[in-house]
Amino acid sequence: MRLSTTPAVLVLEDGRTFRGSAYGAIGETLGEAVFVTAMSGYQETLTDPSYHRQIVIQTAPHIGNTGITDDDDESAKIWVAGYVVRDASRVSSNWRSIGDLSTRLVESGIVGISDVDTRALTLHLREAGAMRMGIFSGPAAAADDDELLAKVQGSPHMAGAKLAEEVSITEPKLIHAVGQKKFSVAAVDLGIKSMTPVRLSERGIDVHLLPATTSFEQIQALGVDGVFFSNGPGDPATADAQVELLREVLGAKIPFFGICFGNQLLGRALGFGTYKLPFGHRGINVPVMDRTTDKVEITSQNHGFAVDAPLDGETQAPHDAAYGRVSVSHVCLNDDVVEGLQCLDIPAFSVQFHPEAAAGPHDSSYLFDRFIDLMSASQVAQA
Repeated sequence: MRLSTTPAVLVLEDGRTFRGSAYGAIGETLGEAVFVTAMSGYQETLTDPSYHRQIVIQTAPHIGNTGITDDDDESAKIWVAGYVVRDASRVSSNWRSIGDLSTRLVESGIVGISDVDTRALTLHLREAGAMRMGIFSGPAAAADDDELLAKVQGSPHMAGAKLAEEVSITEPKLIHAVGQKKFSVAAVDLGIKSMTPVRLSERGIDVHLLPATTSFEQIQALGVDGVFFSNGPGDPATADAQVELLREVLGAKIPFFGICFGNQLLGRALGFGTYKLPFGHRGINVPVMDRTTDKVEITSQNHGFAVDAPLDGETQAPHDAAYGRVSVSHVCLNDDVVEGLQCLDIPAFSVQFHPEAAAGPHDSSYLFDRFIDLMSASQVAQA
C-alpha cells in the first residue's frame, strides 16, 4: 500500500499546529481532541459510538499494521470525527485481515493525518486540557492559519453536547440468550458497543436492545428481570430524559447495571453531580481498585466526564431518601476518579469502565456475573 503524500495540517483551538500527511479521506473535519493510550484495538476504537464528534489521537506509534476485519467492529460504522497517527503502516499482516485501514478510512469518509509527533501532541493536551481541534488536508490545508483557527474555534464544545440519541438505535431489537434462557434484560442503547449484548447473551440472558428514547412503561411491558444502561457519547448533564427513566427503574427496585455513560447517569439519578475531566481516560490499561474485593484490575476506558461523589464511606442518596445508602465501589488508581457506584439498599450498581473488553483486558468480566447475582437475589426476595 502506498501512503499519501498530500499535505495536511492539524490545528488546536489554542493556535498550536502540527503538519503532516493526509491519512484517510481528503478534506476537513472538526471535533474534540482526545488521546487513546491503547497499544492495540484501533478498529474497536474507531467503531465505538462513544467517540462520536471526537478526533482520536493514537499514542501507539504504529497504526494499521494488523489491517481490519469485520469481526472486530463494535458498531455498524466508524464514529470518530477524525484520526491522528504517527506512523501509518505501509503493510497489513494478520491472518484475520480482510483489508487495510487506510482504505477503510477513505471509504468511510474519515479525514485523518499521519506523520505527526503524537507524543508532543498528547503531552500538550495533558498540560492544557481537552480542546477542540481540526484536521485539514488537500486544498483545505492551503488556507491561511488564522482562517483554519477560526473554524476550529467556531466548532461546538463537548460540554453541553446531547449526543446519545444521535448514536442510538431507533427500533427495538432482541438478542436471544445463548443456550437456556435464565433472565431477560432491557438494555437502553446510549451508544452501546456490539460486544456488550454478546457478553450478556452468552450468560443466558435475552437482551431487549432499546432506543435511548424508551419510556418506563415500555420497559415495564417487557416484564424484564433487569435494566442495563450502556456507554455513550456526550455530556451526561444533558441526559435528563434518561435520568428520569432511571429514577423510575430505581423506584420500582428493578435490578440495574450501568457502564460508562450509564455510570454517570446513575450518579445523576441518585442526586450526585457530574463534571468534565481535564483530558479524560481513554485506553485499555487504566488501573482501578474494586473496593468490594480490594483487587486491582486493568480496565478499558473511554470517558471525558465523571461522577462527583464522596470517595469514602456511605452516603445517603441526595435525590431521594428512598434510594438509601450509596458507596463508591471502584476508584481509579491514577487520579482517584470515581469508577463505580454501589447502592446498598436497592439493587443497582455501575462502573465507569468497559467490562465487555473489546478491545481490552478481561479483568472486569465478573461484573456481568455480579449483575446476574443481583437479578437472582431480587427474584428470591420477591418469591
